Amino acid sequence: MGILIGLGLLAIGFYFMSQNIYFTTNVYPYWWRGIAADASVFVLTGGMVSLFFLPRREKALGWILIGMGALLIFFGSRAVLNPTSLWQFCLSLGCFVGGYQLFNTGRLNI
Repeated sequence: MGILIGLGLLAIGFYFMSQNIYFTTNVYPYWWRGIAADASVFVLTGGMVSLFFLPRREKALGWILIGMGALLIFFGSRAVLNPTSLWQFCLSLGCFVGGYQLFNTGRLNI
């Protein structure tokens, strides 16, 4: 039960933190200028598919592809960080920490 609550708290913390972060890409008239955005979608999709369908000993390839896709997102796009209130930051950080602890151990050590 604690693991499910921890997963829920992690999701809530991610939701509160991600409300003020936007990723934008530039629209180009030619297809070869937006290759980083296209490649990031393909690499992330390949990583997710390999995590689900490859055997356990080969799942490292999926994590490598997801990491490469995340790097391509940051190189090919622009992150816009809107101001976050202290209350929202503390709430999301508390949900992250408590959720991670519940998810890993099944109990909250206070």
